[in-house]
Amino acid sequence: MILLSFDIEEFDMPFEYGKDISFDDQIQMSITGSHAILDILQKHQVKATFFSTATFAINAPEIIERIKREGHELASHTYYHSNFEVPHLKESKEKLEELSGMTVTGFRMPRMMPVDEKEVAKAGYVYNSSINPTYLPGRYNNLHISRTYYTKDNVLQIPASVSPLVRFPLFWLSFHNLPLGLYSRIAKWTYKKDKYLNIYFHPWEFTDLDDFERFGFPGYVRKNTGVKMENRLDQFISNMKKSNLPFGTFQEFIKDIV
Repeated sequence: MILLSFDIEEFDMPFEYGKDISFDDQIQMSITGSHAILDILQKHQVKATFFSTATFAINAPEIIERIKREGHELASHTYYHSNFEVPHLKESKEKLEELSGMTVTGFRMPRMMPVDEKEVAKAGYVYNSSINPTYLPGRYNNLHISRTYYTKDNVLQIPASVSPLVRFPLFWLSFHNLPLGLYSRIAKWTYKKDKYLNIYFHPWEFTDLDDFERFGFPGYVRKNTGVKMENRLDQFISNMKKSNLPFGTFQEFIKDIV
């Protein structure tokens, strides 16, 4: 099963590059991108998982309603995107369930940062997808962690997909920067080996990020964003479906493997 997931959040990434962006703009850009994602998924009749911060959900009720109405899964991306405290684990789950009327069983930390699995379990989550099992200088050093799903402290861990052997990460930056044909071949190779694929994106990638003065992003971040990203995801889904590879939510995947 291909697990497409989207981290829907306050678009605060410009702060990492010394740029300012208003809260209203952060929310609106993620709303715009989320609608673009949902339109593509609806076109292909594909279901996905949306990891939402409680803050985004509070400020984007129309997106949460679309996620529910169109049959996708809602999971937690904690309460705030750039401010984490342990109580936010339970608080975000409860707020998302209150706002959506959906059952929230999954969790992902912003920026795939470490989190105490015992606390994740205590907050009531079934699974956690907060690990990128690769090495990226200054970000991840997880070569010692399993590439594929496993259980820790009674929580099912579902790492982001990396290729066999060299552990090449198949996350959003790779999707932007590799030729789409090459990315698709690596994805199929990984799927054949692991019997599933877990790849994730963000709604702001589906907006135009080319304005360097506004966002400060280097070329490898802003490459193939906006309409180009919409087209790439559309083509990728079409390619995978032509190979008869199924798509599903994390909750559906867990039912298959348990």
